[in-house]
Amino acid sequence: MSHPGSGMNRAEVGGESAIRANPRMRVTLFVIGFGSYLNLNAVQPLLLLRQLFRASEVRVSLTTSASALAVAAPFAGVVADRLERKRAIVAAMLGVAFATVLAATAQTLGELIGWCILQRVFVPGVAALAIAYVSEEAPAEAVGRTMAAYVTGSIIGGFSGRFLNGLVAPYWGWRAAFVILGAATFLGAAGTGWRLPPSTRSAPQCARGASYGVQGKHLWNNDLLATYVIGASLLLSLISTVTYVNFYPADPPFGLGPTWLSTLFGVYLLAAAVTPVAGRLVDRLGDRRALIGAVRVPALGMLITLLPVLIAVVAGLTFLAAGVFACQAAAQSHVGTAGREAPSAAAGLYISLFYLGGALGSVIPGLFWSLAGWPGCGSSSSWCNC
Repeated sequence: MSHPGSGMNRAEVGGESAIRANPRMRVTLFVIGFGSYLNLNAVQPLLLLRQLFRASEVRVSLTTSASALAVAAPFAGVVADRLERKRAIVAAMLGVAFATVLAATAQTLGELIGWCILQRVFVPGVAALAIAYVSEEAPAEAVGRTMAAYVTGSIIGGFSGRFLNGLVAPYWGWRAAFVILGAATFLGAAGTGWRLPPSTRSAPQCARGASYGVQGKHLWNNDLLATYVIGASLLLSLISTVTYVNFYPADPPFGLGPTWLSTLFGVYLLAAAVTPVAGRLVDRLGDRRALIGAVRVPALGMLITLLPVLIAVVAGLTFLAAGVFACQAAAQSHVGTAGREAPSAAAGLYISLFYLGGALGSVIPGLFWSLAGWPGCGSSSSWCNC
């Protein structure tokens, strides 16, 4: 049986695949996404680190830098293609958990930055392995839904990490916040080891040269290159929005205060509910067709925010987030199938360029903001998604 729109041949779904078709795999992939991304943005609300370590904003921002993710992802993908999927996913999640707990022991900002970088070395491994696992092990008719479960988990995990740290740190201290998040990731790793079906269809690349050779082929694969560009532009637009949109409703004619501004980001949880629907569309239409259709939604959302009406701003942000999350499910499904010779390596390259786009999204739109405010910033981000 072939995955619609992907051209990937698969065996008929039999007894073993029927077991995988039940919700257990999707629930476990949700846990994997949630547990690995729970720690990724947890430092962002901890502004007290600036006073605690008497450091500049620039140095504190290194704890949330995406550069380690972008640099580590291609190597993590190559290494992941040489390992059995399930055991490697559990091991990478344990690495994230250990780094998070050890961050609580940091005595200097330099030590904390080091542990946060170590987190970002393991997270791409989890992502690359998860994408490869889904492309190989999920039934052909459920790849999109299974990938959507992982993407939904990563979205809610990223939001929950920021929320929990902001909730725990003022009362029990930032160290307790890291311990709690690390413990939650340990539980996620244990649950993954218990409930995730073992991988049976992966063919690890035993030779190091073969792994890197296949990765080189990915860079000449037009389908993959287009998907990498789409992924980079998606995170660029999302990060530019998160970075600059707060300034827009804070100024006239809206004049919102900090409390109302913080509620704007609740649209991301609302938009996350759309991701499972997007997964079903991927299974129905095929990953390529679904991706081509979904990529227009973030651009539409950015344009809607340009209307000088608050409800339009909220609606536009919802469209943007929903479109980005839907594209993520479709893009990651397509990466797994288009790069089937070494899916982890293909996923590693995708993750690397994805976060490179995010890094650019915090800088480039600022040039347009300085020239034309939010209309310039929003229009440029919308253009990136067209």
